[in-house]
Amino acid sequence: MWVNVRRAKERYSRSWPVPTSARKAPDMKKTICTIQGHPHDDPSHLCHALLDAYEEGARSAGHEINRIDLASLDFDMLRNPRDFELPPAAPIQEAQEKVKSADHMVIIYPIWLGSMPALVKAFFEQLARNAFAIAQNEKGGWPHQMLAGKSARVIVTMGMPSAAYKLLFGAHGVKSFETAILGISGFKPVRDTLIGGVDGLSEKQVQRHFATMRELGSKAD
Repeated sequence: MWVNVRRAKERYSRSWPVPTSARKAPDMKKTICTIQGHPHDDPSHLCHALLDAYEEGARSAGHEINRIDLASLDFDMLRNPRDFELPPAAPIQEAQEKVKSADHMVIIYPIWLGSMPALVKAFFEQLARNAFAIAQNEKGGWPHQMLAGKSARVIVTMGMPSAAYKLLFGAHGVKSFETAILGISGFKPVRDTLIGGVDGLSEKQVQRHFATMRELGSKAD
């Protein structure tokens, strides 16, 4: 049975616990770019509530948040490979600025057909335009990693148990994103949080995930 995410969030938010790591001010405040990758903008989805909890934790520790909501972002599918060399449209340029100014990036999305939704892949193709993520090496060899010096966390939700996704499917959809898109662009380290069995989560389990997200946010992790 699907848990009522809105109700779980409301009950939990009445007494937002201060994340343990936020009780001591971090040595350095960070700028975090959060990317909501659920293709549907309904806030009752678990992805939306989880990212809200992460951002609450980050703000409680003094970190700055710049958010990108893909469901409300207007951009086209990339069809001509030559367009990779050209500047993207204004909404993507604004997203590029948010990513560029960030010390840490967090992307959350549901697993659809074993991997990221098409909207997420389309966004990162657009984001990479105009040598934003990687640039050709004039001497040949490995391309220039234009986003080196930034870290990232990938948070995914799925209907199957996360252990099954790892053991039976090798979590290849997530690993490909982490290495072939984030890693090659220079993000390091890239960590992930896999939340499985979402169809059968109880309200208490959902609230525990909220607490985990707030703790991660407070640490900008």
